[in-house]
Amino acid sequence: MSRVYNFCSGPAALPEEVLLKAQGEMLDWHGTGVSVMEMSHRSDEFVSILRSAKERLSRLLNISDEYEILFAQGGASTLFSQIPANLMVGFDRSCYLDTGVWSVKAIKEAKKYGDVSIVASSKEDGYTYSPALKDWVIDESAAYLHITPNETIGGVEFVDLPETSLPIIADLSSTILSREIDVSKFGMIYAGAQKNVGPAGVVICIIRKDLLARSQSSLPTTWNFANLAANDSMINTPPTFAIYLADLVFEWLEKQGGVTAMEAVNIQKAELLYKTIDKSQFYSNPIHPDSRSRMNVPFVLVDKSLEKAFLMESESAGLKTLAGHRSVGGMRASIYNAMPLKGVQALVDFMLSFEKRYG
Repeated sequence: MSRVYNFCSGPAALPEEVLLKAQGEMLDWHGTGVSVMEMSHRSDEFVSILRSAKERLSRLLNISDEYEILFAQGGASTLFSQIPANLMVGFDRSCYLDTGVWSVKAIKEAKKYGDVSIVASSKEDGYTYSPALKDWVIDESAAYLHITPNETIGGVEFVDLPETSLPIIADLSSTILSREIDVSKFGMIYAGAQKNVGPAGVVICIIRKDLLARSQSSLPTTWNFANLAANDSMINTPPTFAIYLADLVFEWLEKQGGVTAMEAVNIQKAELLYKTIDKSQFYSNPIHPDSRSRMNVPFVLVDKSLEKAFLMESESAGLKTLAGHRSVGGMRASIYNAMPLKGVQALVDFMLSFEKRYG
């Protein structure tokens, strides 16, 4: 069976080069006679993989020594609770920006640990844009400011950050390594791996070391950020194979020219798809142009009765997982780093052909 173009929002496509390398090393990693899935996480071999992953990620994002890189478990959804549990200690409230489904989920969990101040929201307009910075009302006495710079389901993205004394905590699950960022502007970045980093099972956490002091010993041992840092993310057995594959992805990214090179390609991909949608009377995108995501592109057909045919025919054409999230419907193309430009071109060609046949 031939490979298809997989537009899934996550678990998402991985670079074929990475999959082939993992396949070649599956039974025997570097002459050890065992698979990475079989080796002890305490072994010198796996420790070298973990070290490599941290070093490559540090280079790719230019992470300074002021930050600790952690590999956590439980998905980003677990971090929704873990973050306030660790970082709200000693504070009455935290600040959250409300931009869509994932920020709403994060807010719900944070409320279990204290008051939450909503600095701005686009809920009344159906989460079709990101609130302008001038409209944010930040309580500078709060523990931190939490943001979701890319809402995977809604396809809303923003890049500008406010001037604040609060540590900015960002869920970058859908955008990490897809565009250049200044890590020094954040108190903490976290990202589920299954979009731009690797398979599901591990969460990348980049946290400023001074924030580790907020973690209290009363927390569950495996939830304590300070404990995770002190034990090099290995309080218990970490998701070893997911970390190994993340390291292979980091290696692949370096070969592509790093984040700068990937961003240039991602701009091309997004512009091609959005221009196709905007020029058409057959398709539309519901998001304000200034807030459109480069990674997750939702679109709908003017005639919704054709959506089933679109999805069936696109799948037959080798364009997989284009159905929108169950909460919003329509279509959604997730065009993460591993999606090549030719994959987006194939989608565009299909869309134009479908419009010609049904429009």
